[in-house]
Amino acid sequence: MTIKDVAEHSGVSVSTVSRVLNNHPDVSEAVRSRVLETVRELHYVPNSSARDLVRPQSDAIGLVVRGVGNPFFSSVIRAVEQAVNQAGYTMVLHQIPSGEDEIRAAAELARSKRLLGLILLGGCFDYTPEQTAALEIPFVCCSFTNSFGSLKKDAYSSVSIDDQAEARRAVEVLIRQGHRKIAVLLDSVQDHSISELRYRGYCQALSENGIPLEPDLVAETGAFDMSAAYEGTRRLLARKKEFTALFVIADSMAIAAMKALHDSGRRIPEDCSIIAIDGIDMSSYTVPTLTTLIQPQEAMGEEAVRILVDMVEERAANRHIRMDTTLRIGGSVAAPN
Repeated sequence: MTIKDVAEHSGVSVSTVSRVLNNHPDVSEAVRSRVLETVRELHYVPNSSARDLVRPQSDAIGLVVRGVGNPFFSSVIRAVEQAVNQAGYTMVLHQIPSGEDEIRAAAELARSKRLLGLILLGGCFDYTPEQTAALEIPFVCCSFTNSFGSLKKDAYSSVSIDDQAEARRAVEVLIRQGHRKIAVLLDSVQDHSISELRYRGYCQALSENGIPLEPDLVAETGAFDMSAAYEGTRRLLARKKEFTALFVIADSMAIAAMKALHDSGRRIPEDCSIIAIDGIDMSSYTVPTLTTLIQPQEAMGEEAVRILVDMVEERAANRHIRMDTTLRIGGSVAAPN
C-alpha cells in the first residue's frame, strides 16, 4: 500500500494526500475528511517510518545539479527545495561535476528512487531523443534549453533566459557609453552551450552597431572557473591589443577578470569598463560593484517546479518559459577616456 493508492482511491493528487498526512493547512475540510477516510479503509499507516519508506518511491522529485560549486546555482536550489516542499513532494538532490553526463546520472537516480519527475539544473544544450529516452519521466531543464539539440519542443520543458539576446543587451550597454573597442571573455566560441550563445549575442551587438569583430579581442578560457578566467584575462592583456571595455559571460568569471585587470595596473572603470551576466550574490561586493544583468534565480527555480508538478499531476503538457534579466547599474562601467 502506497500513498499513490490512497490518492487514486480518494480521487485527489499524490501531493494533496501528502499535505493531509503532513497536516498542511491548505487543504479543504471536505478533501481532508475524504483522504483520511480512505486511509482508514485501506489500512494505510502514515507513521514516520512508513512515510520515509514510501517517499523516495512515490512522492519524490529529483534535482540533478551539473556543476558542483557553481555560485549561480545556490539560490536556484533553495527556491526549488522550498517550492517542492510547498507542493507536498520530497526533493532528492544529486550534484555532479560539470564534465559528467547529467542525463545518465538523472536516469540512474530516477530508477533508484522511483522519482515522479526531474529538474536538471545546468546541463548540455544538445540533447538527442536517444539520450533523453532513458529518463522515462517528465523533466524540466532549468537555466538552459536545448538550443543545439534535436529534441522536439513537446518532448521536454525548460525555464531559461534568452542567452544570445541578453548578451547582446549587455554589450549594447557598453556601446551606448561610447565604447568601440570591446573585448569578450568566455569559455569557448563553439561549445554548443551558454558560452557560444552569449558569444553570438556579442557578435550581433557589434555587427548591428557597425563595429568590426576583432579576433584578438576574443579571449577563450577553456573553462568556466575563476582561475581560468584570471589567466584568460592575463593572456588577453599580453596581446597588447587596445580595448576599453570587457564583456564577460558570467559574473564569477568577471570577478576574476577584475582582479587580473587590477593586478596589471588597469583601473575599473577608468581604464577598462566591465559588464557580465548572472547576478550572483558575491558580485555585489566587488570594488567597484560589478555592473551585470541579473537572472531571476529564485523565480526560475519556482517556475521549474510549477511546470514539473503540473505534468506529474497531469494538468499540463511540456512548455517553455523565457525569463528576462534585470540590469544592475554598478560602478564598473563608464564612458571611455
